[in-house]
Amino acid sequence: MADKLTRILYVEDEPDIQTVARLALEALGGFTVEICSSGGEALQRAPDFQPQLILLDVMMPGMDGPTMLGKLREFPRFASTPVVFMTAKVQSSEVAGYLEIGAVDVIPKPFDPMTLSSQVQNIWERCHD
Repeated sequence: MADKLTRILYVEDEPDIQTVARLALEALGGFTVEICSSGGEALQRAPDFQPQLILLDVMMPGMDGPTMLGKLREFPRFASTPVVFMTAKVQSSEVAGYLEIGAVDVIPKPFDPMTLSSQVQNIWERCHD
């Protein structure tokens, strides 16, 4: 059986979305969530937090999600950490591009707060079968 998913790093620049996601993942999913507002902040905080899974916004000022994913993969510790993009950009060609650069899945925005934690859990289990 795979390790139980407990620690999620969520990288999102919109405070309202951060709040809804935190409530959905902590209150409904029982996860410990570390929220970062930028890719740079996430790269600084990830080594101490040691997330088991990373939820990553695509469109952020400064460093976008795909760029952050590339930088994250440079750390041996995060070379195989599952990364899930959360984005409104979910045309099939866009989703294929995210998967091609190493994301394990894409959760469309706006997401349903009532099902977000189960979506994340299902992705985790699929990655660890």
